[in-house]
Amino acid sequence: MKVLYFAWLRERIGESEEIVDASGLATVSDLVTALRAKGERHEAAFAEPAAVRVAVNRKVRDFDAPLDGATEVAFFPPMTGG
Repeated sequence: MKVLYFAWLRERIGESEEIVDASGLATVSDLVTALRAKGERHEAAFAEPAAVRVAVNRKVRDFDAPLDGATEVAFFPPMTGG
């Protein structure tokens, strides 16, 4: 599965995307837990989950969303309008 990072998430992790083996991961929360275990940079990026939004296959979802059928997950900070 392709995992994309935008804005400060990309800066903290140090890359804009990566391929992750999502076998055994049921939800976005499971994916975040697996990503945090990758190391200090990922841990820092997901230190405040409330400050992170997610899209699964380009549709905004919450962290309880299933990963079944997901080919792309994107993480980004909340957006503001104006």
